Amino acid sequence: MLKSASSYLILLGVLAIIVGIIALAWPGATVLGLVILFAVDAFIGAGLQLARAFSGRTAGPVVGHLLLALAGLAAGVIALVWPGPTALVLVLVVGIWAFTGGCLEIFAAFGSGESAGTRALFVLGGLVSIAFGVVLFARPKVGAVTLALLFGLFSLVYGVSQITTGVELRRTGQTVDRVLDHAT
Repeated sequence: MLKSASSYLILLGVLAIIVGIIALAWPGATVLGLVILFAVDAFIGAGLQLARAFSGRTAGPVVGHLLLALAGLAAGVIALVWPGPTALVLVLVVGIWAFTGGCLEIFAAFGSGESAGTRALFVLGGLVSIAFGVVLFARPKVGAVTLALLFGLFSLVYGVSQITTGVELRRTGQTVDRVLDHAT
């Protein structure tokens, strides 16, 4: 069992590294890919809302689910027809998320009963998130490419960590097998 889990982790790591290299080599294509994934998600959400609309027993929820399905369908079509503006909106959403998350992190630093070092880390993380959000707002076109590059770097680091974990798990499995062989 450990060998199959380690093989899975190693394969996952290799795939993540490949995705990371692609994202770093072609950040524009990566941004377009994210927009397409957003459109696909919107279409799937629209389909699910449509299914929920016809599974309801009363008219109120039916109308609400139909409206949500239309909104999802419209979002998917808009994303595919105008990928550039959609990418900018996605960057702004990430900017809002980073800015808001940073503010909440700073608030959490002073609201928790943590040590001064932990509070300082919360404040530092919050300030970095706020700065990231501000940069995305100030230069959203550069922000889209930056997000693609950060995604690529994250994928590389994640891939290396998965391969390392898989190799360590494989070594652990071999050690367990040797111990069990000596015990019998």
